[in-house]
Amino acid sequence: MTAIFDEIVQILKKSGIAPAHREGTAESGWLLLDYMDVIVHIFAPAERVYYNLDEMWREARPVVRIE
Repeated sequence: MTAIFDEIVQILKKSGIAPAHREGTAESGWLLLDYMDVIVHIFAPAERVYYNLDEMWREARPVVRIE
């Protein structure tokens, strides 16, 4: 999770884009990057099932889906 988080931050930083807010820890099973127009959630498998964001947003049009 931390590697995914760090890679996203580094790639966007090279383009001059910094997150407005960061939240969570790998130990908690959830990390969040807030880029204002885009929010990135990185979940461990158990937390992904618990929060079930896929169901909550199932009618939204996906822009990019990474699993």
